[in-house]
Amino acid sequence: MTRRVVFAYVLAMGLAMTVVAVAARDAPSDEALIKSAMSAAPSAIGNDATVIDASADGKMRTVRKGTNNFTCMANNPATPGPDPMCGDENAIAWVHAWLTKQTPPANQVGFMYMLAGGSDASNTDPHAQKPTASNNWISTGPHVMVVGAKGMMEGYPRDPKPDTAKPYVMWAGTPYEHLMLPVR
Repeated sequence: MTRRVVFAYVLAMGLAMTVVAVAARDAPSDEALIKSAMSAAPSAIGNDATVIDASADGKMRTVRKGTNNFTCMANNPATPGPDPMCGDENAIAWVHAWLTKQTPPANQVGFMYMLAGGSDASNTDPHAQKPTASNNWISTGPHVMVVGAKGMMEGYPRDPKPDTAKPYVMWAGTPYEHLMLPVR
């Protein structure tokens, strides 16, 4: 009986160490994170931006401290497509509110770049984790976003299944609605 317990313990520890080693091997280098994050914005912005890395447990790590008021995040490899983004201080406050399911700051319009595009979001559910038959999952090409401007986007389409080649409001009717503006 004792041999079985010891064997099971050694086997479990070996598996755990293998999982940790594989995760560490598959983790992108800081250089790769910076390159990915910078692809979200024009070089005049990305070169001087702070770069952060969001871990699977939701913690943020500063990879590189910047000298302008923009913060860029690398592509999330867990999502179905590219999604690096770069935003000014107001946009990052908006992103924090969205990710933590809080109300975005009032009267703080922010600007974000996603020049690598994005193919991993529901157009109607700000917190959807994967495509479903009813959550209007979309893919967008390179675009910029105006966030925190709820109530200032009248006249722009609010279609659940938008033409992503034209400006439209994403997450319409939620506290996180924002204007999507394609750039190509």
